[in-house]
Amino acid sequence: MTACVNWVVRSGPWPGLFAAGLAAALSACTTGPTPDQMARTTLETAPADLQLLCATEAARSASLEASKVLPVSSRKLDAKNYQVELNAAGKPTTCLIDADGKIVSIQPA
Repeated sequence: MTACVNWVVRSGPWPGLFAAGLAAALSACTTGPTPDQMARTTLETAPADLQLLCATEAARSASLEASKVLPVSSRKLDAKNYQVELNAAGKPTTCLIDADGKIVSIQPA
């Protein structure tokens, strides 16, 4: 933060600009929450390979191009199972997959 304040002091030749520059610099120097406080770290998502397996299988079962099915979100259900939410050509679809890559089910959401 000291580096930010020093930069503003040296860069603002007029007193009126100093206050505005200081406010801008201090707001730019603030930090967000630490990683352990971020919402994303509190929810375990499915590994990328399992999400892609779900998308591939959903595309195959719906006779769609693989590029038309995208994972939207995922979450860990228990020690071995994940739920992956997919967008299958605009239709919400849910895939349940285990940690070994076995598809448990694919169904419209």
